[in-house]
Amino acid sequence: MFDVKILGSGCANCKTTQKLIEDVTEENGIPITLEKVEDMAQIMSYGVMSTPGVVIDGKIAHAGSVPDKQTILSWFKSSCCPTDDNCC
Repeated sequence: MFDVKILGSGCANCKTTQKLIEDVTEENGIPITLEKVEDMAQIMSYGVMSTPGVVIDGKIAHAGSVPDKQTILSWFKSSCCPTDDNCC
């Protein structure tokens, strides 16, 4: 199971990013826990200066724009099965 945090103040781009991550992981059967982080001090502690930010298992995966579905899927595929494109 992946621990995913969406970093942002609740803007439209943050909400869109959250929805895309939920859709991609659900469509591909990827188990996640999802947390929305809106506290600016906590966001800054990750070194993210522009939102939305995405943290997966404690590592920054993305910041500053809305990612597309293929990009989101690649974050999880590279983490769970670096040598098998069909495992997730």
